[in-house]
Amino acid sequence: MNRNRREFAKKTALFGLASAVIPQVGLASNSPKNKTRFASETRPKVLFFDVNETLLDLTAMKKSVGKALGDRSDLLPLWFTTMLQYSLVSTVGRQYNDFGLIGAAALQMVAANHDISISESEAKEAILTPIRSLPAHTEVKAALKQLKDAGYKLVSFTNSSNKGVSTQFQNAGLTEFFEERLSVEDIGKFKPHADAYDWAARKMGVKPEECMLIAAHGWDIAGALWANWRGAFIGRPGAQLYPLAPKPEIAVSNLTLVAQQLVALK
Repeated sequence: MNRNRREFAKKTALFGLASAVIPQVGLASNSPKNKTRFASETRPKVLFFDVNETLLDLTAMKKSVGKALGDRSDLLPLWFTTMLQYSLVSTVGRQYNDFGLIGAAALQMVAANHDISISESEAKEAILTPIRSLPAHTEVKAALKQLKDAGYKLVSFTNSSNKGVSTQFQNAGLTEFFEERLSVEDIGKFKPHADAYDWAARKMGVKPEECMLIAAHGWDIAGALWANWRGAFIGRPGAQLYPLAPKPEIAVSNLTLVAQQLVALK
């Protein structure tokens, strides 16, 4: 063994890695979970759909929030990540508030950090009014019909409230496509907490590996895959997969392409 290899062995041994790292990588790639996750030759029993951005076009809400921030559209990504951050803060702290209310609170926080004054009522108005009447993305209805006609069970699964998603679906004309509408409101824990995915699978009477999440958020897909679900990622503009999570078996730019791949499965 040359000097460099001896030094590497000593260093890795100090961290308990010399006998663990390489074998573990091989085991992970052949684990039952990964075989199920990437078993694209079989149909999932239930297709779970995220709602906002995945099915519904958020353009109107983004404009409303941007206007509330003094036309600072550059602050929109910060607002969304702050909203997601504090939804998880609530979950970790065993608390629950409506996702829309968390969004309004996050909007006030971002505004305050940039010397923009927004009252609680103004923040709620900027989010809750437009979010109720968002249109579906242009390809969504035809793709959902294709999946439903192919015999798939379609279920929405959202961080929004039960009342909120019911109103959204009515206004967007999506109600007829779904057999069930699930909201984390009923478990009090936001996605991507693993308990939320476990609960949704139990609610539908299926095993985790029989579920597929279709979503336009890398964090949502990551949470589903870590919960041993399958995943289909829709790369809407600005959306990215999380590099440290497993890759979903489907990653395409719109729901039509997802439907084409799923309909082709036996």
